[in-house]
Amino acid sequence: MTKEKVALIGSGNWGSAIAKIVGGNVLQSSEFDQEVRMWVFEELINGQKLTEIINTEHENVKYLPGIKLPESIVAVPDLLECVKDATILIFVVPHQFLKSICKSLLGNIRPDAKAISLIKGLDASANGLKLFSQVISEALNIEVSVLSGANIANEVAEEYFCETTIGSRIKEDGEAYYKIFNTPYFRVTVVDDVAGVEICGALKNIVAVGAGIIDGLKLGENTKAAIMRIGLMEMKQFACTFWSGVREETFYESCGVADLITTCAGGRNRKVAEAYVVTGKSFDELEREMLNGQKLQGTLAAQEVHQYLRAKNKTDEFPLFTRIYKVVYENAAPSTIVEGY
Repeated sequence: MTKEKVALIGSGNWGSAIAKIVGGNVLQSSEFDQEVRMWVFEELINGQKLTEIINTEHENVKYLPGIKLPESIVAVPDLLECVKDATILIFVVPHQFLKSICKSLLGNIRPDAKAISLIKGLDASANGLKLFSQVISEALNIEVSVLSGANIANEVAEEYFCETTIGSRIKEDGEAYYKIFNTPYFRVTVVDDVAGVEICGALKNIVAVGAGIIDGLKLGENTKAAIMRIGLMEMKQFACTFWSGVREETFYESCGVADLITTCAGGRNRKVAEAYVVTGKSFDELEREMLNGQKLQGTLAAQEVHQYLRAKNKTDEFPLFTRIYKVVYENAAPSTIVEGY
């Protein structure tokens, strides 16, 4: 039997945490090639190439310092070298780079390759909203599954117990991904609701911005809980309105309510939104100051979702999403997100 060969497209904070899991799991199974190439956008760290540091010290010193990666992880700066002969592609890159990456990959991957997306967000265009799994699938003509959950990267890397959800339409693909990702501390549940899993991962970041605004206003835990509950209902309403086949039970998996809780408690969107209220600085300025090169996803998602809802004349049906958008982009007073319910 031909072994599955895994390639990791991305090497940031989350990508490196996942590399630790995947790199360890392939060493435990005879079904997988024991080398996992990881595409790294080359940078100089104190005059030394980041790929060289990763391959000699087995640590991503910029994006996941202090965590050792398995020796099965091989950092490569060339995207096409990374995916050569790979049967499983794991996408874990900032979504703004996804389309150009797919364009580079077209015609340069195995025809029997499959992919799983760990990217949280939605793709907005003049034609409406698409899931990033759809973007990958349509660009490369391959089957794409998704992984999303209550998974703060540093805590996963430290092996704190948590759960995650994989959405896969093909049972055999889901079984393969379970073997790649499941560990005693990273518990995987596989469901066949790809859209539901992915939509949860995108929309919870908007709600987290709202939670951060509540924290900045110092309105307390009751108010924050109310915003989270309203946010969960709008997430479910949005998914079930605009995508067919989404299952209500998906929102009670790790990708849904659990991810919402952890993101509203400690994620980057919550932290930056709180700082926005407290400091009065812009979101762009705070992103540069606070995120070490990472991107703020909740504000962009709020803009994309609002544009879509406005085009559908449905903004009034999603009052929380709409008020968060107005605070971020129209300088509405932060206190307005709790008014009028």
